Amino acid sequence: MISMMTFLLTAAALSQDLKGILKSILAVGVSVTADFIGTSLSGKKRTFPDSAMISGLIISLILSTSTSWYAVAATAFLTIASKYVFVYKKKPIFNPAAFGLLLSILLFRTGQSWWGSFGDLPSWTNVFLLIGGYMITSRVNKFPMVFSFLATYFLLLLIMGFFHIGDASDALRSPFINATLFFAFFMLTDPPTTPAKDKEQFIFGILSAVMGAVVYGIFGGLMYLFIGLLVGNLYQYMVKRVTAASKTSGLSS
Repeated sequence: MISMMTFLLTAAALSQDLKGILKSILAVGVSVTADFIGTSLSGKKRTFPDSAMISGLIISLILSTSTSWYAVAATAFLTIASKYVFVYKKKPIFNPAAFGLLLSILLFRTGQSWWGSFGDLPSWTNVFLLIGGYMITSRVNKFPMVFSFLATYFLLLLIMGFFHIGDASDALRSPFINATLFFAFFMLTDPPTTPAKDKEQFIFGILSAVMGAVVYGIFGGLMYLFIGLLVGNLYQYMVKRVTAASKTSGLSS
């Protein structure tokens, strides 16, 4: 959370645009409120809503600062709602921020500038992105997944660019590459919705990268990273269900 707060304040100060801060207050406020409602309705024990605050910050750093207040609020609400609607063994199936942001594109056609990843700012600001990303990835122990995702994703884009498939070359330039790094460090690494074991992390990272690159190559647009991650989440959910069914079958035989 500290890293994202730093990104928020740095990007707002250097761009001289305070609208991002105002939208972040709104996104975090709605996220925390929605999380409070969700815990009350589900009967869960109330804890400090740090995950809801992080989701709100991610939303505000990705959505364009010109996004209408009601679209920001609705995106934050949908993000948190997904945590309580799509659940398996008391854990969310889908990455909440990716789910909410994808819906915001489909429902509200929101602009997603990823301004908080410093894509429109001087290149030296990427130091903050890399330092913060390293700290987060190290803390949650997701290096295998991040490395496999980035290696696969950039390799596929290079191949697609060589064969002139879609606009792959644009994805290797700023601000798209900034968005990719922010996504890999701060969204892909979400502990509740991603695997813990190294082998499973490699598979998850590769699958998310392949799906994201393919969607970008065919359709372009802004949804490719979210779709790749959500497909990875769905795969992880299916693996858990199959594993649980196998254990149950083994115990009953």
